[in-house]
Amino acid sequence: MRKSLFLFFPILSFMLLFIGGCSEKKVGYKATRFTSAARHKSTMRCYTVLGRTYQPTYVKVGQTMEGISSWYGPNFHGKLTSNGERYNMYKKTAAHKTWPMDTMVRVTNLQNGKSTVVRINDRGPFVKGRIIDCSYAAGKDLGLDKTGIAKVRLEVVGFAGKVESKAKIAHQKATKTQKRMKLNDFGIQLGAFTHYAGAKATQKEYRTLFKGMKRLRVVIKHTESGGRKLYRVWLMGFGSEAAARDFRACQGLSGSIVRN
Repeated sequence: MRKSLFLFFPILSFMLLFIGGCSEKKVGYKATRFTSAARHKSTMRCYTVLGRTYQPTYVKVGQTMEGISSWYGPNFHGKLTSNGERYNMYKKTAAHKTWPMDTMVRVTNLQNGKSTVVRINDRGPFVKGRIIDCSYAAGKDLGLDKTGIAKVRLEVVGFAGKVESKAKIAHQKATKTQKRMKLNDFGIQLGAFTHYAGAKATQKEYRTLFKGMKRLRVVIKHTESGGRKLYRVWLMGFGSEAAARDFRACQGLSGSIVRN
């Protein structure tokens, strides 16, 4: 049983919204009955714990992840979680390092086949290899109260307390119409070049650097300035200018903010 979750997450100040494919349905980002709009914004800002920086990201229905799950219980009962709720060990909630608050997740224990659905309302677990920290109730459903940890598969099944049926998720994936939180497309300029080769090399460099952040896109824009052709390299996929500025500061970048 793991009991080292950072439950009182610091209040942060900006929302980070990422762009998916143009065929995905837009889901407005606003307050829910669980989480205020301000908390939604604050918990989507990049943050650092124990020397490691995490970049929260938007997800779509049907998205999956595999790793180790742990659980937490009595020692945290009644304490504040990242979204401002009081942790209730008897409700089916969980902590995830990067997925949005109120994301509905089906957790399946790959070691015994048991599964349950949880709502993300906290950040963590900050232990290598662990991808989710379940409440006592959810952990009991999965058998974690006996094993402590287990290998699990996570699947996004809805948002804001609403769960999509398996049939509907399968249809959305087949037709590429999955729900996803999606707003405007802001970015950061990474460089400007008179020769395409320089732009292409920079694009490759930053694609490698940010390859784990699939919602970000490193693109080359062809423009003209003073009669000269310029190749600008942009890092796109932010939902607001504030989100792009926050990421730029967090990553130590210096380019200007741009928008499609």
